[in-house]
Amino acid sequence: MSGLTTRRVLMPALALAASGLMLAACAQEPSASSTTAAATTAAASTAAASAASSAASAAASTAASTAASGGASASAAAALDGCSPENLTLVNPGTLTIGTDTPAYPPYFVTDDPAKQDAGDPSSGQGFESAVAYALADKLGFTKDQVTWQVVPFNSSYAPGDKTFDFDVNQISITPKRQKVVDFSDGYYTVNQAVVALADSPIASATTLAELKSAKLGAQEGTTSLDFITNTIQPTEQPFVFNDTNMAKSSLENGTIDGIVVDLPTAYYITAAQIPNSKIVGQFKAQAGGEQFGLLFQKGNPLVTCVNKALAALKSSGELQQIQDQWLAGAAAPYFTE
Repeated sequence: MSGLTTRRVLMPALALAASGLMLAACAQEPSASSTTAAATTAAASTAAASAASSAASAAASTAASTAASGGASASAAAALDGCSPENLTLVNPGTLTIGTDTPAYPPYFVTDDPAKQDAGDPSSGQGFESAVAYALADKLGFTKDQVTWQVVPFNSSYAPGDKTFDFDVNQISITPKRQKVVDFSDGYYTVNQAVVALADSPIASATTLAELKSAKLGAQEGTTSLDFITNTIQPTEQPFVFNDTNMAKSSLENGTIDGIVVDLPTAYYITAAQIPNSKIVGQFKAQAGGEQFGLLFQKGNPLVTCVNKALAALKSSGELQQIQDQWLAGAAAPYFTE
């Protein structure tokens, strides 16, 4: 509420109080005793004070009402030091444009529409990354209808050059190589890689890296999962490379490969809801610093600063952890040993 608005609320009430004081004084008989006059003056002063107090209360109530009608988004943005929508560098002024791939996989993007269950729906607000995106938008002062989604193929998201989105959210790991051509936010999720196999797969009971060396393993192209196969597992056979995770899952189901490497939350979802008779064989211990997902921006985009402020607010309030617990919960998978 502005100072001007406060004055508009206070002034009529204070004027009313002053009028009450004058009327009370004029109402006294000329012969009234000094005691009566003093009492009258005191009563009038009390009336004025009461009116002033009422005016202040009215001002406070009006301020609260204004804040409520403005919505939580405006309050959140005001708390982020110059990060309200009108101060942000956006591809479309007044709108937050977010990129992600299609299909947008659960548990990162979830929908109640049965026809879209396997593809997810970024605009639903459901699923880990959809919920995080809308929570960040709220912190920046955007309403849900001021957020638009754009299809951006995974490999195109971190290619150099101009972007048609404000940021991309798509389980994109922050890596030094990618940071040469794009910018990232601070990490919003620290993740491990895991191996998924059918229960009767030759590697279903593997507990060590050595037992994975002879396996036929696959992953989506351009992902850190594929890098993990090549650089950490180092199998004797070349890894199978797929255009997307759905193709990798199909190859697992038909027995073309022994296992697929995906991030742990995706492994939980595949085994729980997508591939019958599958299991998480194990997960790999986090590397130094931990692999983190970050929001991706065009190189040099000043929006990163405000998004990091919003992200920090979600972390400090516990909201980010609540979103994570809601959408990425699952029993711990065993760790592979050397």
